[in-house]
Amino acid sequence: MSEQHQDRPVTGEEVMRQFLPASPFPGHLGIRLVEMGAGSATLELPFTKSLVTAGSVVHGGAVASLIDTAAMVAAWSGGEVPDNLRGTTVGLTVSYLAPADGEDLQASATVLRRGRSIVHVDVEVRAASGAPVAKGLVTYKLG
Repeated sequence: MSEQHQDRPVTGEEVMRQFLPASPFPGHLGIRLVEMGAGSATLELPFTKSLVTAGSVVHGGAVASLIDTAAMVAAWSGGEVPDNLRGTTVGLTVSYLAPADGEDLQASATVLRRGRSIVHVDVEVRAASGAPVAKGLVTYKLG
């Protein structure tokens, strides 16, 4: 076995533990992994003024990025690692329920259905106070 294959992640969780800290955009936003399990993930987006759209309300694009990133982590966790270590969001729907006003946000993602390469993920975003902020449905392709 070549050295390249020896360093290859064996599980989706390993893929995400290597990928997420090194990914520039989630890092730029400050998104952090809180918890990951088989087919689930919890991520946090700390409030900073750079995420504000007006006043102290977090921009909807930052909320959507949190949803997308949480869904990606959940999609990879608990599934088989494809030969091609690649993935992409193929569908993203966000329903904004209330403004995220000056609070850290937490996204909880759960796999609804896992096919051979397509994974459907439900994501709920809540403010630190527990108030619901947004709901997302993400379709993610592995491989």
